[in-house]
Amino acid sequence: MKKIILIAEAGVNHNGDLNRALQLIDVAATAGADFVKFQTFKTENLSTKSAQKASYQKRLTGASESQFEMLKKLELSPAAHKILIQHCRKKRIRFLSAPFDSDSLNLLTDRYGLPLIKIPSGELTNAPFLLEIARKDKSVLLSTGMSTLKEVREALSVLAFGFIDEAQKNKKRIQPGQKTFRQAFASKPGQSALKAKVTLLHCTTEYPCPFEDVNLHAMDTLAREFGLPVGYSDHTPGITIPIAAAARGAVVIEKHFTLDKTLPGPDHPASIDPDELIALVKAVRAVESAVGDGKKRPSPSELKNIPIARKSLVTGRPIKKGEKFSIENLTTKRPGSGMSPIRYWELLGKKAHRDYGSDELIIE
Repeated sequence: MKKIILIAEAGVNHNGDLNRALQLIDVAATAGADFVKFQTFKTENLSTKSAQKASYQKRLTGASESQFEMLKKLELSPAAHKILIQHCRKKRIRFLSAPFDSDSLNLLTDRYGLPLIKIPSGELTNAPFLLEIARKDKSVLLSTGMSTLKEVREALSVLAFGFIDEAQKNKKRIQPGQKTFRQAFASKPGQSALKAKVTLLHCTTEYPCPFEDVNLHAMDTLAREFGLPVGYSDHTPGITIPIAAAARGAVVIEKHFTLDKTLPGPDHPASIDPDELIALVKAVRAVESAVGDGKKRPSPSELKNIPIARKSLVTGRPIKKGEKFSIENLTTKRPGSGMSPIRYWELLGKKAHRDYGSDELIIE
């Protein structure tokens, strides 16, 4: 069974402070996460100066400040990324980031050679950017928050086209467009590329996410519809729902964490603290071990208990050789090391081959 990939989402919970970002890496590594994930963006490429903040962002960071101003405070420089990546190597945890613009994508893939790219939910309909990502020919985690099944299919179609286009880059490239995207998605090479490179993440884009809006069954829908591995990116309070997602078969679990939920910033209150992250990792690993292969058979640890807990056919009173077994002289009792009670009716009416005392295992 494949290991569940656990992503500790630092996101922008560093508040633009490199030292705090390094501390977040330390916490994720100590907890035992597989990846620590950040967000990579140039504010000028991500937001207009007049763009509004989400309601939860206004509540937590003030309504007078624009989204642009908020993001500018949370931006990490290319030099900071280099330091973070080096620190991840030192701490033996993998670095991951979600790019929000072309410059950031190039920084992650071309300068730092990241083999895996996280596409955030807000970029799922950004077809030009999806095409750029696919042409980098990297593995992809695609978050599907706020999306319909149709929109997920359209995003995958763009990615399929880009993967194929990149594979055929020495030939004349096909003109991108909705028709050629659909053709790529329907093609064997396109489907093969998607299965080799893409993992879908079910997600609900609200911070914090109400439990009633999680809809974990949508993971099954995504898996059934697209035949791709499916994970879960969580924004609910606490650690209960990501543990449930792991039990439902999520191959990736992503969860926001922070050093302190009371810090100023948009995502801290909807994140878990270091102790909760440790508890989440332990719980997911326990679930991972417990899920098993699905085959119904006695486990190695319970084999020894079969003769203790089960019953055998035994005599209810002494039986003479040649006497017929009957409901009056047969019963079932522990231990389970004798003849199985499933043979009860098979014995009724048959003659005993030897004398039996009372309360004796039947051996015929």
